[in-house]
Amino acid sequence: MTRHKAKRSETWDFTAFILKLALFIVILRSFIVSPFNIPSESMQPRLVVGDFLLVAKWPYGFSKYSLPFNISLIPGRILPQSPKPGDVVVFKAPPSARDDYIKRVIALSGDMVQVTNGLISINGVAVKREKIEDFTHPVTPNSPCFRDEFEANGGNGKLICRYPQFQETLPNGASYRILDIYENSEGDNTETFMVPDGHMFLMGDNRDRSADSRFPAIEGQSIGMVPEENLVGRALVSVFSTDGSAEWIKPWTWFSAARWDRIGEGF
Repeated sequence: MTRHKAKRSETWDFTAFILKLALFIVILRSFIVSPFNIPSESMQPRLVVGDFLLVAKWPYGFSKYSLPFNISLIPGRILPQSPKPGDVVVFKAPPSARDDYIKRVIALSGDMVQVTNGLISINGVAVKREKIEDFTHPVTPNSPCFRDEFEANGGNGKLICRYPQFQETLPNGASYRILDIYENSEGDNTETFMVPDGHMFLMGDNRDRSADSRFPAIEGQSIGMVPEENLVGRALVSVFSTDGSAEWIKPWTWFSAARWDRIGEGF
């Protein structure tokens, strides 16, 4: 009898441990940090395909979008805070609010935004932009060049991609690098947008590869104006990056594929 009780006790202790661990993970991912990976080029040069980062959940408050599977346990938004222009945010993309996207906040409620020849103006004032050195990155399985014309010899028989790069500074002083590769591309000239109450105007840093607030919300594509209530969190730090060359059956490639220099970069 004692042996059976001991076995039941061990089984219960193990079950309790698993339940506590699951609860800890749910709390961690819901209210503190959650992982996010970069699937596209829309946020180059800051983020590239294969980057993995942590997203801070607390800066903008908590809602059902903070919880796994968007479980409706939180009414509205608790402890709401608006983001600042320049923040890199993860959010549920309109119109369905099912998929997580990542973009940079450009303007908030009440702001007037227009893009003219690729230059942003906010409330009638042009955003400062200056040309800097080209952005380059190695050609890898998950990061080919957009077109052959941007491919160059990087030395040692390796190819690189080279793109025109600019430093952009918003009126509040937030400064970051962007790519503007093509002249007169779609999205380089827009109407004047008035950001509705409780909404955000978001753009990708790679202006020619981002379907953002310059375009109306279409499921799986552009996002239109994004409600602040759709916020999931703010990009916090890069924790890993891979160039896509790793193979599961070749463990040594897990290390050779890592972009070690990108780990630990904050926002």
